[in-house]
Amino acid sequence: MSIPYFYEPNIVSGQTNFTLNEISSKHCIQVLRMQENHRVDITNGLGYLFEAIIVNAHKKNTIVQIQSEKYIPAHSQKITLGIGLLKNLTRLEWLLEKATEMGIYEILPLLCEHTLFEKFKLERFQNILQSAMIQSQQVWLPLLGTPVKFKEAIQNQKQAQKLIAHCEAGDKLNIKKIEAASDCLLLIGPEGDFSSSEIELALANNYQAIYLGPTRLRTETAALFALSVLKKF
Repeated sequence: MSIPYFYEPNIVSGQTNFTLNEISSKHCIQVLRMQENHRVDITNGLGYLFEAIIVNAHKKNTIVQIQSEKYIPAHSQKITLGIGLLKNLTRLEWLLEKATEMGIYEILPLLCEHTLFEKFKLERFQNILQSAMIQSQQVWLPLLGTPVKFKEAIQNQKQAQKLIAHCEAGDKLNIKKIEAASDCLLLIGPEGDFSSSEIELALANNYQAIYLGPTRLRTETAALFALSVLKKF
């Protein structure tokens, strides 16, 4: 049996004992049927991994004793995904989950001219990121911004490398020929792609247009394909 893995944002370095929150406690005791002296692993999403032993099993506030802690530095490559928000919520949530599993540094939701999005469910989306981090047993939780207008977003980014994928004709660099920088911003449009004016604005702000292949990809497919090429392991 694998060791259960929990996300607890309030746990910090140097603690001896820690009380799991109610959600973690319920899952630990009622779902996993764990008991005293069983081991759990905990992360705070900020680079720390704690090994702990249950000393008081309770369905609402389980107490664990920290046995060891380890700080794992963040990956040297930080990729920010600027994503045009999708009308299809299921596809957007799937993208958030998979991007997290792949080790994305930050997700920047974009309000574009072709965006057809009704409501940004921040708490729900954060829960998806947390679950994906736990499932993939990572110790860094991706940053998730609130939606920002395209023009404002691209003009305020300071990454060393700024890329935009779009479907219009024009000069583009094949993504497979790109040497990804340690600090990279990747823009992927919503259903209907970026508008011509948005593409022109990005190019005017020193964004490099990139080519993802001969077929037209869904937003979430394009994002994950590009990440798989750019991401260094």
